[in-house]
Amino acid sequence: MPTNISLFSVNAILILSTDDRSRILTKYYSAPHAPPGSTNHPGANPYPSVKEQKAFEKGLLEKTNKQTSDVILYDGRVVVFKMEGDVMLYVVGGGDENEIMLFGVVLALRDALAILLKNSTDKRTLVENYDLVSLAIDEIIDDGIILETDPVVVASRVSKPPTQDITSVKNIDLSEQGLMNAWEFGKLKLAERMRQL
Repeated sequence: MPTNISLFSVNAILILSTDDRSRILTKYYSAPHAPPGSTNHPGANPYPSVKEQKAFEKGLLEKTNKQTSDVILYDGRVVVFKMEGDVMLYVVGGGDENEIMLFGVVLALRDALAILLKNSTDKRTLVENYDLVSLAIDEIIDDGIILETDPVVVASRVSKPPTQDITSVKNIDLSEQGLMNAWEFGKLKLAERMRQL
């Protein structure tokens, strides 16, 4: 009997605080084009309501709080996780999903956040840089489909421009006199270049 082959491999990605057991960022995915009348297809969201999601997260934190491994089977789902400072990073997949692939996703997330946040992956830093964290997750996973697992590529797509470039842009004189000075400077440089040829 043929199995259902699908690109949808991630049911949820969670960043939870271990101190106060709060949600920092949670994304649950479901397939955008589900078969009609089916609730157990690949890519189906197993926890459609917020109440079910919070119950799942609470049980998951209790189960993984003292674990030494990085992969568990919880509630019929493969869950891979990493602890970073005072937060836990989780990637949840279907019960028959490839653990190594899911583990690659959680490592990509951890390493991309380490690059973006300069090795300061804690609750306070994640909340202050919520935009970067959310963009990094969106670069790694889109609707449950794994797009990228290279943390350097993810960080380069998400990162902010360097601050030294921003300060030099602020010092540009866009007045009429400033533009005339730029025009004269350009003419002078062009004339020097033409003389060299």
